[in-house]
Amino acid sequence: MSKTVTHVPLLDLKAQYATIRDEIRRAIDEVCDSQMFILGERVADFERQVAGYCGVAHAIGVSSGSDALILALMTAGVGPGDEVLVPTFTFFATAGAVSRLGATPVFIDADPETHNVRPECIEAAITSRTRAVVPVDLFGQLADLERVAEIAERRGFVVIEDAAQSIGATRHGCKAGQFGGMCCFSFFPSKNLGGFGDGGMIVTDDDALAERCRILRVHGGQPKYYHKMIGGNFRLDALQAAILAVKLPHLDAWSQARRDNAERYAELLADADVTLPKIADGNVSIFNQYTIRVSRDRDGLIDHLRSRGIGCEIYYPVPLHLQECFADLGGKVGDHPLAEAAAREVLSIPVYPELTDEQQRTVATAILEFIA
Repeated sequence: MSKTVTHVPLLDLKAQYATIRDEIRRAIDEVCDSQMFILGERVADFERQVAGYCGVAHAIGVSSGSDALILALMTAGVGPGDEVLVPTFTFFATAGAVSRLGATPVFIDADPETHNVRPECIEAAITSRTRAVVPVDLFGQLADLERVAEIAERRGFVVIEDAAQSIGATRHGCKAGQFGGMCCFSFFPSKNLGGFGDGGMIVTDDDALAERCRILRVHGGQPKYYHKMIGGNFRLDALQAAILAVKLPHLDAWSQARRDNAERYAELLADADVTLPKIADGNVSIFNQYTIRVSRDRDGLIDHLRSRGIGCEIYYPVPLHLQECFADLGGKVGDHPLAEAAAREVLSIPVYPELTDEQQRTVATAILEFIA
């Protein structure tokens, strides 16, 4: 007889840690014994591993996914007076990085199926001040990066891919980071490849961009204490690199387990009055989130799930053009209707690799109880 499931968290990192605990502890002990905590050979080794995994020439470890965006924009020369095209339906860091450099985020509407940025809206938003575009690979699947890259090349600005949620995802056989320009990853603990704190990475095939990134991440000093440019403190810790290096060989298996769970949800929720995730043709998602859309009483469903001990979350409840801190940019309700509709309807449910069949059935049953 199967055990009755009474609690299903949105994410269970303890279950993952239990499978690799001894490897992790050894890696931590080695760093502690070395007393080398900032950059160093541990970080360099991990950078080489990520570059090889992504199929790119360079990987530059940094202090967080948010700092990766800031550093990439700095490397591209973005500053006051510039405009940067960003999705309005995404995590705040994408636009926040632009504003912190004194540039202006220009918000782009979302695709109604994938929730990624719409290339046709990018084209319409370009001005003489456009310096870069930052497409986000939302929820674990890549944006239409070929079209975005074509537009950027034709109109003369840089692409900085925000792949914080999509390391290992592919589009027509190419991985995140292989579409030109620079690509930013996050190793926040909830990511498919998550550290024990903040961490991030920039990958690129451009030698000059990589060298500029490496200089800017250490306050712009090259050599040390000699500064021709102003950078920041964007260094990846050796402890995080050591932990992530243990996890990286498991990443593809974990992402496949998420895809397996997504397929099971498609069967379990086939009769539910919800919209299941749409994966674009040619895309292989890593399902950093499994996000359904609920057009009828989404908030009631949230209460129903949580009352049964089932974790769920709204990613994201307020599009960026409607955030209070960007009010001076003049955004208003109706400017980006597809993103606004998504914000009213999206709901992410558990999909982590260690999720059991019983737990998934518990989630699906609860959804069907409320909205069949």
